[in-house]
Amino acid sequence: MPGKRDWKTPAMVLGAGAVLLAVSLGTRHAFGLFLAPMSQDNGWTREVFGFAIALQNLIWGVAQPFAGRFADRYGTGRVILGGTVLYVAGLLLMAHSRTPTMLALSAGVLVGVGLSGVSFPVVFGAILRKTPLGRRSVAMGVAMSVGSLGQFVMLPVALNAIQALGPGTTLLALAALGTIMVPLAIPLSESRASTPRPAPMPLRAVLGEALAVPGFWLLCFGFFVCGFHVVFIATHLPAYLTDRGLGASTGAAVLALVGLFNIAGTYVAGVLGGRRSKPGLLVGLYGTRALVLAAFILVPLTEGSAYVFGAAMGLLWLSTVPLTNGTVATLFGVENLALLGGIVFFFHQVGAFLGGWLGGRLYVATGSYDVVWWMSVALAVLAALINLPIREVPVARIRARAEDPA
Repeated sequence: MPGKRDWKTPAMVLGAGAVLLAVSLGTRHAFGLFLAPMSQDNGWTREVFGFAIALQNLIWGVAQPFAGRFADRYGTGRVILGGTVLYVAGLLLMAHSRTPTMLALSAGVLVGVGLSGVSFPVVFGAILRKTPLGRRSVAMGVAMSVGSLGQFVMLPVALNAIQALGPGTTLLALAALGTIMVPLAIPLSESRASTPRPAPMPLRAVLGEALAVPGFWLLCFGFFVCGFHVVFIATHLPAYLTDRGLGASTGAAVLALVGLFNIAGTYVAGVLGGRRSKPGLLVGLYGTRALVLAAFILVPLTEGSAYVFGAAMGLLWLSTVPLTNGTVATLFGVENLALLGGIVFFFHQVGAFLGGWLGGRLYVATGSYDVVWWMSVALAVLAALINLPIREVPVARIRARAEDPA
């Protein structure tokens, strides 16, 4: 009907996407708290739980480009609904897992595929297609900030629930919470009538254009390092601190601080990304991570130093997300952002798999996490160097469109 106002305003879509990220990423952020109690209850080594979380991240990464392509072509709402069903089913089955195989199927496969439908590569595509060009970097920063608030809130809530009710009942409660993502899919649903877009490019053309740009590959390899850091720390830090004489509550508090300070970190990254070179900001971010990680290893560990580490890492935690995805959007536009962001995210999740699995594997082999901590420092330095040559120059197709909008 002519003149009919679209109720799915940019603010509405941003708000729905941000809350959805708070639920999906907040729940995922709490998985590290289940390592010790579930391993103890079932007689598993840390490698069993670490492998399940590593598998989750690898499956998530493999599924993400497919979920992104479907969202780009047919709209985000269907992808979010399907992802929610699988995510909730995985949590329900995880609550009843008594064998390593069942844990790998639930926490690994089902949750991994589910996350591909309810995480930022898909959500960002819907948000940015509704957001004016000059506000896109800020919009991503806001969405990730709210997602980080979910991480901050979820950690103490999940810890108290585990201590009071046990890990199984806590997972059932998280599954119930996950159903909130179903109504949030409605504002994020898209149609070509309400969201005008150019005719979709063939998949071969999209991939050929992206893979021919060296900066795209460098973004992929840099994001690999981010995945390694995030999952190693989120999964193994509580156990590491317990091994060093600090209580389980300290580990939860540190991860909560990561989520709290990540609110500021992701917002500031989004704002700065709209004003300065995003690859240049990534260089500084990864270089600072290397310094923070090295200081944490070298300084005598106390409760206070652990809290400082959590705050510092929080500022750097997911700040890479708006900067990396923003660079992809600058290079290639937003029509295929969920697909291309999903490919970059696949590399992130390969790193996540190695961070989660090697953390447990090398702990079993050496009796300590020292090797993985120093590996994390070296990778941070490498990521800073990798982002140095990237330039934010749109591909010819985007430049031509800017010169001739018609």
